[in-house]
Amino acid sequence: MDVIRKKLPTHEVIYRQIREMILFGELTPGQAVTIQGLIELLGAGMTPVREAIRRLTAEGALEFQGNRRVCVPELTLSQLEELAFARLSVEPHLAYLAAKRMSSAEIVKLTEIDNALNTAISKGDVRGYLEHNYRFHAALYEISEAKILLSIANMLWLRIGPSLRVVCGRFGTSNLPDMHEEALLAMRSGDAEAVARAIKADIQQGVKQVRLSLSDE
Repeated sequence: MDVIRKKLPTHEVIYRQIREMILFGELTPGQAVTIQGLIELLGAGMTPVREAIRRLTAEGALEFQGNRRVCVPELTLSQLEELAFARLSVEPHLAYLAAKRMSSAEIVKLTEIDNALNTAISKGDVRGYLEHNYRFHAALYEISEAKILLSIANMLWLRIGPSLRVVCGRFGTSNLPDMHEEALLAMRSGDAEAVARAIKADIQQGVKQVRLSLSDE
């Protein structure tokens, strides 16, 4: 459901910009950046950048390295298993709740996002793949209106997103299957349990790819 948004305050705009840099792989795991570098890159002031870094550090998406540097934490295999457990506990249920209340217009929107995702895959567009894959899940879960679970899912995606970028670099977009088509078919037939199963399988596929990437390291 589209709503008219008020103009966001500067600190929120900067937070979202850095958050997307993390989610979509512009900041890779282990890559250190200076606070001054972010200020110059974003054309922002010191205060909103520091506030964004504070929030993202609290969410586990960034960590301080000293000397005014921050980096995206590198994921370990044990941390991946924790994230997998949490995602498989939360996200299929969000998908189930969303499927129980979604409209035909929302299904159309999700289909459009998935079409853009498929286009990105066919073109080998890693940034496009990461963005549209995230937006598909985010738009689906948003329909649930389950605010507590949504906040947890958002945090989990911040922790797994950068590693998906590493996977794309190693295996390419053509080797990243998803279960979105199956989920969409289930949405159109009104089968909420099948939607949840498809999202669960989708997450499991993604975790498998990340696990392979981390094992190679």
